[in-house]
Amino acid sequence: MSFISLLLIAFAMSTDAFAVAVARGAALKKPHFSRALKTGLLFGSVEGLSPLIGWAIGIGAATFVLQWDHWVTFGLLLLLGLKMIHEGLQAPDEEETPAASDRRSKIMMVLTAVATSIDAMAIGLSFAFIKVSIIEAALMIGCATFVMVTIGIMLGQRLGALIGKRAELLGGLVLIIVGSVILYEHLSGAVS
Repeated sequence: MSFISLLLIAFAMSTDAFAVAVARGAALKKPHFSRALKTGLLFGSVEGLSPLIGWAIGIGAATFVLQWDHWVTFGLLLLLGLKMIHEGLQAPDEEETPAASDRRSKIMMVLTAVATSIDAMAIGLSFAFIKVSIIEAALMIGCATFVMVTIGIMLGQRLGALIGKRAELLGGLVLIIVGSVILYEHLSGAVS
């Protein structure tokens, strides 16, 4: 597989994480560039490890993983999206400490990173059947996701200033839409 092909795949794998990052950045009160970098590093690391895991699974589980990856992704993103929408509709919790809120936010970020990386795992699994440098591919996917998520968080911050509290509602809707698009693409591809 050529370098250009791998680069295009890498950026294609990062688009769902980018959409989530824009929505998440809009929901954050004041994301600093360092926080955007940390979020980009989290998503990039998870997205970069996923093709390695998929590749390692190999031929034995290929049929099962490829049949269910879109349902798992859809389910995770739907649940996370509904949770964000629910939180966006709630009045701010005056009693919640900043540390508890930050811990909850970090858990949500990790779960979202995992949910958006399942497609990269499936790509890695498919790489087990063709001649491709899995290390090079994983690094490119991880780096592309790091860049896209970092940019997405910062763009989302600008958007969040415009829409305020509704940003969390928007973020939840984006997660549900991304999950639905992934599910639709896989199901419509299976029918064709």
